Amino acid sequence: METTIVSMETSSSATTRQLTPLEGHLGYWLRRVSNAVSGTFARALLEKHTSVAEWVLLRELHERGRTAPGELADSLGLTRGAVSKIVDKLDAKGWIQTEAKEGDSRFRLLLLTRAGRRSLPVLAEIADQNDALFFNCLNAREKRTLR
Repeated sequence: METTIVSMETSSSATTRQLTPLEGHLGYWLRRVSNAVSGTFARALLEKHTSVAEWVLLRELHERGRTAPGELADSLGLTRGAVSKIVDKLDAKGWIQTEAKEGDSRFRLLLLTRAGRRSLPVLAEIADQNDALFFNCLNAREKRTLR
């Protein structure tokens, strides 16, 4: 059996087709917007010694109340190892605590501490300001479409 490899450089269809300019790709612009939004947010959070990942976990824990780390991993699309590292950082800041589940000391639940609850409005204001900076140019219908 013989295999023939055709080079794109010598193929006649490759040489006659015009390439779409990079700026003509919506994915290119979405990536640029995403990088700008998340980068600005990350820099603003760093002033409060917090990462985007820590903010996301705090916010999710606020919504859920007492939650197992594995449930957070599943709902946030993170690995259990990643959640464990974030939990360690938040625990060191005194923003979350762990407690054993009744009847099973191996099973841990996470919950916000008073300090963690107090940090949320400050961090939420940063998130709101970041959204306003990038998305106040959109009307309500456009924002709903993007969500």
